[in-house]
Amino acid sequence: MWTALATTREALMTAITRTALDAGFRGGIDVRVSLRADAGDRNSAFDGAWFPRTRELAVEVPELIAELDRRGVRVERFTYALDAWSPAARKLVVGDRIVRTGGFRSMDPGIVCLTWDAGTRRADLLVVPPETDVLTGARALRLCTRRGLPRSPQMVLAAARSTPLPQVPEYRRAV
Repeated sequence: MWTALATTREALMTAITRTALDAGFRGGIDVRVSLRADAGDRNSAFDGAWFPRTRELAVEVPELIAELDRRGVRVERFTYALDAWSPAARKLVVGDRIVRTGGFRSMDPGIVCLTWDAGTRRADLLVVPPETDVLTGARALRLCTRRGLPRSPQMVLAAARSTPLPQVPEYRRAV
């Protein structure tokens, strides 16, 4: 049994290592992003959410872009709130292409904007701050795939932080 477990564990570790090396990113860490299937149709406040691990755009954006490429969204431009992030190059190399970036002081720090299809499609992603706890971050990622959300990133994050009341079964006394 120990040998089978060790072999399985080694195979799993090899697969993870191989993926991490092939991807060229930080240890194969999953990119925490959610994206609605109809992202870019402009019918909702948010098209999804992104939960980066740091505020270093030079590290985070290539991973996000590569993950979205894998999902069929070939991002051409990434815009962000200048004051919310560390400075980034105006052009980032992701795989075999260049993605333009732009920082604006007028943008909400809780949102990043992606454009693709020669600028005809645009998606606004809610940014879950990197310092947010994992449970709240996961809730926010899930919430942002729904329609009818308020336009305020702060309100969505507040809803993700709220804990639902426990469901207590009704107690009936014997009479």
